[in-house]
Amino acid sequence: MQMFLYTSVIESLMYAQVCTRLDITFIVEMLDRYLSNSGMDHWRAAKMVFRYLQRTKGYMLTYKRSDQIEIIGYSNSDFAGCQDCKRSKSGYIYLLDGGVIFCKSAKQKLIASSTMTAEFVALYEVSNHGLWVIGL
Repeated sequence: MQMFLYTSVIESLMYAQVCTRLDITFIVEMLDRYLSNSGMDHWRAAKMVFRYLQRTKGYMLTYKRSDQIEIIGYSNSDFAGCQDCKRSKSGYIYLLDGGVIFCKSAKQKLIASSTMTAEFVALYEVSNHGLWVIGL
């Protein structure tokens, strides 16, 4: 895999994900985990993401005009969702008048002992970020 520029490819996908294409967030996160130990399967998956981006380059985020700005946030968690370390995963998304303005999916920093604990950790993370978004 040293002959392939896997790291550079993942960095390019991260740039696309953060700037314009929030729909590839999950797969980029998964491919990023194998930067130091990537194989041909990871390279093929990264190429598939580029093919997907090529096919859907006409898609875009849209925002509707509104007199009243409304920000809505959603969160979810997956208790012990990571197969490698058994940590819970959480994710959240914020919408501004129906258009996505921010989303994140990551392993939780705390180790949850139950589904309810994992949900509380996810809600804590989304509310902290929500305060920042509202202040913005």
